[in-house]
Amino acid sequence: MYQELDPSKAYRLLESGPVLLVTTGGGTRRNVMTMGFHMMVQHEPPLVACVIGPWDHSYDTLQATGECVLAVPTVDLAEAVTKIGNCSGVNVDKFTGFGLTAQRAKTVAAPLIRECIANLECRVADTAMVERYNLFILEVTRIRIDTARAERRLIHHAGDGTFIADGETVDMRQHMTRWRYLMDD
Repeated sequence: MYQELDPSKAYRLLESGPVLLVTTGGGTRRNVMTMGFHMMVQHEPPLVACVIGPWDHSYDTLQATGECVLAVPTVDLAEAVTKIGNCSGVNVDKFTGFGLTAQRAKTVAAPLIRECIANLECRVADTAMVERYNLFILEVTRIRIDTARAERRLIHHAGDGTFIADGETVDMRQHMTRWRYLMDD
């Protein structure tokens, strides 16, 4: 038996990418925000689309600097990620307030987050859809992954204040015949 869901709730089913923390700025003028609306656009160059609007404190900084870091938190950071998304960087230094360690990036001024399993340094590649949809296209310029981190489960927002943590990994690489070039050797 199916139940109707309002079309405005489509994100609850389709927003499957992990929740990210986005850092902008640098030095003492830095911020971090929580983001769930993003997607890969293409492999080469590596492009990511993300929604960051004028309601976000990071919006003006991203517009001005043209760069950010997409930090990938794991399930052990779920409470901090939620709280970061429910306050403004106008009022709170979120790095200090939530015990995050800022680290220097190599290709952008925005800081990495030490507690995250991965950090993707990005530059804005296209702003054609920002005015209409608040959609930035970012090019990933460098990725740093913490391979020694014990907790590896990512979190996914279900759109209503609940989160889904990654579970079992299903390995289907032997069937990826058409896309074999995407796999590591």
